[in-house]
Amino acid sequence: MKHKLAGIVIISSIVALLTGCENELPEDASFGQKVNYTITGIEPGAGVTEQSRQALETYENLEGWTLLESSTAGMTTELDQAIKQEEPIIITGWTPNWIFERYDLKILEDPQNAFGEGDDIYSFARQGLEEDKPSAYTVLDRFAWEIDDMQAIVNDIQTTPIDEAVQEWIDSNQDQVDVWTEGVEPVDDESFELITTPYDTERVSAEIVRTALEQVGYDVNVTTVDPAIMYQALAAGEADGSVAPWLPVTHGYFVDEFGDQLVNLGVNLEGAVTGLVVPSYIEEIDSIADLEPAPNTEN
Repeated sequence: MKHKLAGIVIISSIVALLTGCENELPEDASFGQKVNYTITGIEPGAGVTEQSRQALETYENLEGWTLLESSTAGMTTELDQAIKQEEPIIITGWTPNWIFERYDLKILEDPQNAFGEGDDIYSFARQGLEEDKPSAYTVLDRFAWEIDDMQAIVNDIQTTPIDEAVQEWIDSNQDQVDVWTEGVEPVDDESFELITTPYDTERVSAEIVRTALEQVGYDVNVTTVDPAIMYQALAAGEADGSVAPWLPVTHGYFVDEFGDQLVNLGVNLEGAVTGLVVPSYIEEIDSIADLEPAPNTEN
């Protein structure tokens, strides 16, 4: 019990110290001081996390900054709390993403191109899928849709179960699904392993493809994993296909490693973007280059 009480006292002291430091900031404190030179990030295995690490190395003015890796849910909670109080925050972000529907945000300009020119989202298959499951291969190869459609469903699933939101989109866009499945030979409850990543955009696209494959008779299992595992599984033939790869930037290093063991079916959605993001009320920061280095850093 004494140890527990001591721990509580220590934690309370740290919180008090941090709170005190926040209160001691001068009125003209810079944006960097206000966020403690910290970028609020998501999971360590995410592509935008790797890009953000690269940005810290690319930009000399980010010397001394820290990337706080947590989770997508943790990042969005921090963002929500900051915006409610109109406090400064900088996050790792991407679009399409529901946060751009709910909040007024801006992706910082990236003059040194650390995050690249932007991405498209691709469809990939394991080697041999065209011969083993030609109907599924055809549907996967034909699958393509618009960023506005994805964004709308991603926004809907914040308040509606994903299966309901996807079914509503299917009901309103069956003609689009018919384009993917037209002339495809039906199958009888044949299994298909669809693999994706744990982000709303990819969960939505996977569910759309699941429905299209089910309409031609496949029994589809969707597995959600970190990006690195997704590419490993496809390369090993443990999964049949995916509509989640972001290229050429976000997942580029995975394709460099596993690309010769995969079948690239091409773009299924154009115009994805990653970068560092701040609320639009942060008027003094428009570019990564506007951020100042942390003090007392070694050059």
